[in-house]
Amino acid sequence: MATQKMLRFVTVAKEMPEKRAAEARSKDFQEIYAEYAREKAAEQAGRCSQCGVPYCQSHCPLHNNIPDWLKLTAEGRLQEAYEISQATNTFPEICGRICPQDRLCEGNCVIEQSGHGTVTIGSVEKYITDTAWEEGWVKPITPSVERPESVGIIGAGPGGLAAADMLRRAGLQVTVYDRYDRGGGLLTYGIPGFKLEKDVVMARMAQLEAGGVAMQLNCSVGEDISFADLRAKHDFVVIATGVYKSRDLGGPGAGAAGIVRAIDYLTASNRVGFGDDVPEFTSGELNAEGKRVVVIGGGDTAMDCVRTAIRQGATSVKCLYRRDRANMPGSQREVQNAEEEGVEFVWLSAPKGFSGDPVDGVHVQRMKLGEPDATGRQMPEEIPGADYVEPADLVIKALGFEPEPLPSLWGVPELEVTRWGTIKANFRTHETNLPGVYAAGDIVRGASLVVWAIRDGREAAEAILAALQKNAVVAAE
Repeated sequence: MATQKMLRFVTVAKEMPEKRAAEARSKDFQEIYAEYAREKAAEQAGRCSQCGVPYCQSHCPLHNNIPDWLKLTAEGRLQEAYEISQATNTFPEICGRICPQDRLCEGNCVIEQSGHGTVTIGSVEKYITDTAWEEGWVKPITPSVERPESVGIIGAGPGGLAAADMLRRAGLQVTVYDRYDRGGGLLTYGIPGFKLEKDVVMARMAQLEAGGVAMQLNCSVGEDISFADLRAKHDFVVIATGVYKSRDLGGPGAGAAGIVRAIDYLTASNRVGFGDDVPEFTSGELNAEGKRVVVIGGGDTAMDCVRTAIRQGATSVKCLYRRDRANMPGSQREVQNAEEEGVEFVWLSAPKGFSGDPVDGVHVQRMKLGEPDATGRQMPEEIPGADYVEPADLVIKALGFEPEPLPSLWGVPELEVTRWGTIKANFRTHETNLPGVYAAGDIVRGASLVVWAIRDGREAAEAILAALQKNAVVAAE
């Protein structure tokens, strides 16, 4: 019986796909995890307990039907598993690679709570979709009917592309505008190849274009085309720009050469991976080779930077974070990978200033954790007299991102934003205060996860389709 293929967590141990040895993987930008074989994917999927209340599903921002596609995988019904996975997730092959499953689905797995080790949900999801690409199950979008309404989407990142996918499937005419020369946003230029190889992203871009999504690349809104012209050209506009303004770092010497932004550093590295000519990399400005590297920050972007620096041939790589390991925002899985590859984490430390120009040292202040703040996290406090100088030839600021001032950049002061600069939008429909204008992803919620951007983009698309349906009903009355 098919049910005998499930509930095997008592007799079958958790087993991740084989991880390449640190010494080998730290020399290239290829993904570090191997692929499951068909039998191993079925075996690991069969560990699912098929529980009555699937916490994995409820803790997934997309509410993916995880128990269903695990069961189908265990039964060898991979095409059906892919179809169910794709029904709720526009980019399952990407989420399977870069979602922090340890904080979301896998972190809430019932059998994990009972001590049997979580189901390896992310790895199975990646396997299902990679198999779908190999077998030709991923087809270009073919709307059953073409509609005259058009939508302009600003930003070719995960939020914008998720909205584009759903709207195009409904037959709308969709154009995506992006300032960069390739689509994908941070998927393309922010996330390193060892977490997300770029042919994966480019394949999805090609699939969207083959389905009729028009891409206007190298197009900066406010410069190459005005926001007013976009609104005049399209029936609806979706703002999905993400947040690209880096949080800055003060202190004496903060403007010295050799102190760079994480986004610039990662973009240069990814461009080199594409084979682009990158003068800032060639000159050494954004290249860690032969340098003592210090990365400041404790999030996933900081993890991307330290692991990139290792691969570029840095002499040493240290990560400064003002709290301890238990309180860092980045994925613990990524911290472990970084440590295996030779990164040294300096916990409870914060920069006070910098020496040299170009930089040759970071003045580090030792910290301790004090009383909890309003969010419940312990506040870092300085330890008087506990400071030292950390030698550094390259300092990378990975302190997070903030929204750009879009109302002033685009000449639309009437566009309402919050006190943080994010766009004000309806929580469910993603409508802004401007008629026909929606906003989704990080530009609304602040710097967050790719999976949340995908959810927001899909919800914005659903709201646009609902508005069209409502208008049609009104017109018919």
